[in-house]
Amino acid sequence: MMTERKKPFPIRFYAMLMIGVGFIALGVMLFLLLSGSAPLPAEDEFSTVPVMVDYAAPELNLVDMAGNNVSLRDYTGSVVLVNLWATWCPPCKEEMPALQSFYEKHRSEGFALIGINQEETLEIVKPFVADFGLTFPVWLDENYMAQRMFNTMSLPSSFVIDRNGTVRLMWVGAVSDKFLEKYVTKIIKE
Repeated sequence: MMTERKKPFPIRFYAMLMIGVGFIALGVMLFLLLSGSAPLPAEDEFSTVPVMVDYAAPELNLVDMAGNNVSLRDYTGSVVLVNLWATWCPPCKEEMPALQSFYEKHRSEGFALIGINQEETLEIVKPFVADFGLTFPVWLDENYMAQRMFNTMSLPSSFVIDRNGTVRLMWVGAVSDKFLEKYVTKIIKE
C-alpha cells in the first residue's frame, strides 16, 4: 500500500509572499511620507552631518592651478577644510556656493579652504572655477593622491584639520552653509 506524500509549498509561493510583504512595507512608507507623518527635510538639510574623527593630517603635496607645488604643511596653524571634488559630480556643484560663502566669511579668522579636484586636467577645472567664482585655492590631483591619503572613494568628501594638524571632522557627501557654521565655526574659534 502506497502512502501519499504531502507536497511542500512551492518556492514560487514563498517568493510571491515576500514580494507582497515588500509592497505592503513600501506602501506604508509612502503613506507616511505623503501624509505628513514623517516630515521631509528642508532643502538646506540635505547636507550630510560630519563624523568626528581624530587623526594626524596626511602629508599631501600637489600642484595648484598655476602649476606651483603646494603642501598641506604650508597651512599649519590654520583651520583647513580640504574638499575633494570633481566637475562631473552633481553634489560637488551643489555645495560650491556654500563653500565659497563660508570661505569668504571666515578666511580672516585663520580659516583656509582647499578644493582638490580629483583626476581632471586644468583645461576642465579652470572653466568650472571661473563659472562658480571660486576664490579659494584649488589644487589638481590627477592621480587620486588625496583620496588615497584621506582614505575615501566618495566625492564630495571634506575634512577639517585643526590648527595643530589633526583631522577633526569628515564629511562624505555635500555640505551646507548651516552645517559648516554649526560644526566648523567651533573649531575656528578654539
